[in-house]
Amino acid sequence: MKSFKDSHTEEERRKESSKILKRYPSRVPIIVEKKAGCSLENIEKNKYLAPGDMSMSQFIFTVRRRIQLEPSEAIFLTVNGNLMSGASLISDVYESKKDKDGFLYMVYSSENTFG
Repeated sequence: MKSFKDSHTEEERRKESSKILKRYPSRVPIIVEKKAGCSLENIEKNKYLAPGDMSMSQFIFTVRRRIQLEPSEAIFLTVNGNLMSGASLISDVYESKKDKDGFLYMVYSSENTFG
């Protein structure tokens, strides 16, 4: 499956994130993709618009639900290769880790291979 960045030019991504942020200023545009080689299910929807005051824990729960994980199955969500604190607000993570195209990119995996 092609990544969002591979499927859209930087200009297209910038325009889309700008349009989203103008229309929904209190929300954060997020792209969620599966780590290559991961055995978890593909997520059917990879674009999300999360409230800025949502915690990372709440967002991880949303992703878990989307890929229909069992409670016993582990999932790790990384931003730029780093695990974020569950207490971190999405808006804070966005401000410090957003891509130059205006989206926040997250990668999920079943294994903590990032440290």
